[in-house]
Amino acid sequence: MHPVLATVLQRLALGVATLIMVSIIIFSSISLLPGDFGQAVLGQAATEDTVAAFRRELGLDKPAPVRYVEWFTSALQGDFGTSFSGRAASGVDRSRPVVDLIGPRLKNTLFLAVYAALISVPLALFLGITAALYRNSIYDRMVNAATLTTISTPEFFVAYILILLLASLNPIFPSLANVTIDTPFLERVYRTSLPALTLTLVIVAHMMRMTRAAIINLLASPYIEMARLKGASPREVIIKHALPNAWAPIATVIAFNLAYLVVGVVVVEAVFVYPGVGQLMVDAVTTRDIPVVQACALIFAATYIILNLIADIVGIVTNPRLLHPR
Repeated sequence: MHPVLATVLQRLALGVATLIMVSIIIFSSISLLPGDFGQAVLGQAATEDTVAAFRRELGLDKPAPVRYVEWFTSALQGDFGTSFSGRAASGVDRSRPVVDLIGPRLKNTLFLAVYAALISVPLALFLGITAALYRNSIYDRMVNAATLTTISTPEFFVAYILILLLASLNPIFPSLANVTIDTPFLERVYRTSLPALTLTLVIVAHMMRMTRAAIINLLASPYIEMARLKGASPREVIIKHALPNAWAPIATVIAFNLAYLVVGVVVVEAVFVYPGVGQLMVDAVTTRDIPVVQACALIFAATYIILNLIADIVGIVTNPRLLHPR
């Protein structure tokens, strides 16, 4: 078997094993929370018989390993169960499938993530490459100072500063990102500008510094020094010699930050009251809607694992040592 194919299969197996372990952690963490879920959902006025019947209906009376296997196998088929919200002690069931709740929210989260990525990825790569090319210059120091300041500032504080500057003192953008399914595309872009700008500032700072470090590490390689001795210009050194060998670290940087865009939007969505998966997860935690919390956590974990797995595969297939083994 070719080394590239063998390594890719190993990474895929490791990704599946990681997802299973993370799912066990998610299920166990939520199951170990104090209190009775049935009592919390139905309220204090519910009788013991009603709570017991509710727990039997949801399968909460089964052993934890059995409940985990049923939940995980159903989740693999796209069935995350039924939301606890809408149930009442009166017996009236207005609950909805978790998939119906997450579907529209996931589209909103992906829209916000793509919006921020289209701005942050090219900008961060440009700043990282140019900062590495003009290392220790005034430009490099200014970019590093700006990005270090952004990294040191929590996302929610950046969001509140932007709301103060661009929504309160200067009413350019709305402070709340209220969107619906029927919101036109341009209107949606306008309303989500502040949360996208918040994510962009954070992502650009991380991605720029990691890209700069990767390029500087490559510029210290012997073949780069040989290219300089042959008279190659700094532009040629970067484009023809450094970048072709920098795809693996750059892909890792991009995948890591794209994973953050999808996973790390919880705080930003909560600040701007944006109807995404992060806001749904916060609301579900508040109401102890366990199926929704488990589904959101599993989606976040799977997204993070898949994007990092893609980065690993890109790094493998672009590794000359694996492509041309001796």
